[in-house]
Order: sequence, then C-alpha cells, then structure tokens
Amino acid sequence: MFLALRDLRRMWRRFALVGLVVGLVAMLSTVLTGLADGLVRDGTSGLRALPVTHLAFAPHSEAVFSRSTIDERSLAKWTRVPGVEASPIGVSFVNAASTDGGPSIDLALLGVSPGGFLADRSDARPPAAGLPGLVLASELRDEGVKVGERYRIAGSDLTLPVLGFTFAGSYGHVPIAFTSLATWRSISYGNDARGRFSAIALRVPADVDVAAVDRAAGTETKTKTEAYDGSPGFSAETATMTLIRAFLLVISALIVGAFFTVLTVQRTRQIGLLKALGASSGYVLRDGIGQIAIVVLAATVIGAAAGAAVIGLLDGGPVPVELSIGGVLTSAALLVLTGIAGSLVAFRRITKVEPAIALGVEA
Repeated sequence: MFLALRDLRRMWRRFALVGLVVGLVAMLSTVLTGLADGLVRDGTSGLRALPVTHLAFAPHSEAVFSRSTIDERSLAKWTRVPGVEASPIGVSFVNAASTDGGPSIDLALLGVSPGGFLADRSDARPPAAGLPGLVLASELRDEGVKVGERYRIAGSDLTLPVLGFTFAGSYGHVPIAFTSLATWRSISYGNDARGRFSAIALRVPADVDVAAVDRAAGTETKTKTEAYDGSPGFSAETATMTLIRAFLLVISALIVGAFFTVLTVQRTRQIGLLKALGASSGYVLRDGIGQIAIVVLAATVIGAAAGAAVIGLLDGGPVPVELSIGGVLTSAALLVLTGIAGSLVAFRRITKVEPAIALGVEA
C-alpha cells in the first residue's frame, strides 16, 4: 500500500475529482433509497398498523382488496380453527364531500365488525362498536376536517358524521378511515350485501397449517408483508426505484472503471519498473485495488452522509421519505462493491505489462 498512498498524496486533485463524482452518485443513491422507503411507508402504513399477521383473500385476487369478495361461510371455517382470531374486513376507495362547507376528501374506507380486534386503539373503536360514522386518519385533522362534520359518500345516499381521529396511516397513498362493516356494506353493495366483505383479517399462531385451512375455506392467505403487493402502485413504484438505483450502480462502476483504465495506462512505466525489481502482478494488483478501495469507500461514506442529511431535511414535509439505516448501509455497500468491480477491468492491463517493454518505452 506504500505506492498507493504515495500516489493518493501526490495526485490528490485527480483522485478528488473521481471521488466527487462517486460521492454525488452515493448521495443520489441514498436519497433515492429514502424516497423508495418513504413511498412504501406512505402506501402501506395503514396496512402495517393493523394488528394482524395474515389476510385471507378470495383465490386469484393477488392481495388486491377490490378483486376479492368473501362471504360468511369462509369466515366460519377460519373462526373454527383453534387459536386463530378472525375478523371480516371491507376495503374500498371513496370520495367524501362535506355538507358543512369543509374540504372534500379521498378515503381508503375500512369496514370493521363490532367486537372485532381490528380497531384496537380506543380512539378508533366507535365503528367497531357498530356506531354509524367515520373515524379518520389523524392527518386529515390538519387539513381542516372537524369532529361532527358530516360527509356525503359518493356513489351512495349515505351522509356520515366524523366521530373522531386516530392514527390510521394510509393505503395506496390515500388516508384510511374506519367505519362499521354494516355501513361499509351499505356503501359498497347497497341493499345487496348478502354478508359479503373484502377479506378476513387474521391472527394466526405459527403452528397452524394455513394452506390446509385455505383449501377448506376457499381462500388464499397472505402474510401482512406479502399483502403489501396488493396496494395500488406498490409493485410499480418499488420496481421503478430499484431500476433507477441499479442504473446508478452501473454508472458508478463505469466511471470508476474508465478513470482507473486511464490511470493504469499512465502508470505503465511505473508498473514495468516494479516488475523489473521483482514485484509480482499480484502485488501490483493488491496495491491498485487498495488504492481504489480507499477512494471509493471515502467518497461513498461522505456522499451517503450527505444523502442522509437531505433525507432528514425532507422528512416530515410533503415528500414521502424515510431514513432507514439498513437501507442506506446496503446501498452504500453495493456502491463500494460495484466501484471496485468496475476497476478490475482496468487492472487486467497490469498482468499484461512486460518489464522490458515498459522500460524500453522510456529508453
């Protein structure tokens, strides 16, 4: 590492330039990681907050509530399983217009049954007790919605009062509202409810054979995490962010590879001298890889720290971001690894340098 450190000191401006580019890529990658995690949180926070371990859907619905319809017969099969807690849940997206001059709001409406475990917070229990009305996500209070205000639900003749607010999060980037299952059925099916709902919320012990109960109940059960895929836009957003981050890693590898290809060409005489003095190709390779590792690691750490600071500034604002230490570290580690991998292409030239030819160039 002696030569690598000497070159870093002697040509620090050149290395600082490539470090700046790698650092900017690291900062952008970190910010995109925070944005991706924020989009996931914003799109599924309401689902994550539900006190469930699994959700049973209709077969082939792909965890999409709007594609799933289940009846009381399937619910009865699940409720008979020892140790399992099962509660019906209805989910639909509605628009609600205030009759008192307040703002019009979009809602992910969750219908919960009286006595069920879904609304486990005290401020979310009125619908679970069967009271007609809405308990809204707390962020709607900041938009000017007030307790007692009445809202007409689009597509139905129902006008419901706001009973209160609770932390409910959002689903599909739309604030959640709790209402009673009977009210939800009236909104979704009118007079033709026939005991139907969207899914079954479950608390399932680890020793229960979920697949066997699914066969008996005619359902398709997903863990809560697996059900995130059914959130509107979740898969597309996740795939888009992953693709962008992959392109950034490729760009970083190309930048580092191009820089060290040029540097290796310029160091041909030095490499030839080292080999003439008895240095092996492995020694020279270790020296070069150590050099690039120092540059890429330092630049990535600084860039990731800057990106984390940007996420901290944006958190709590209109842009959905979330600072995940694990996500930032993973992104930084991948950037370091791809940068070093990109440099290996350049270092292949080192093994082909002949001492006599390199020395003869300068003779």
